[in-house]
Amino acid sequence: MAGKKNDLADLSMGELVDELKATKQEALNLRFRNATGQLENTAEIGKVRKQIARINTLIRDKEIAAAEAGQ
Repeated sequence: MAGKKNDLADLSMGELVDELKATKQEALNLRFRNATGQLENTAEIGKVRKQIARINTLIRDKEIAAAEAGQ
């Protein structure tokens, strides 16, 4: 998973989609670990959810920029 917002902004659309898939898989793993009592730091779930939101925002921004450039 990429660390900073600036790192994510430099990624292409395909890379962002791949990052989104990987981050969603990480969120799923964290939820399962939490449900089985194996997760010690439950704050990680919130961090991953925010990361997913950041990636979705960047994807949408790139879609809008591409649409405006195509007009």
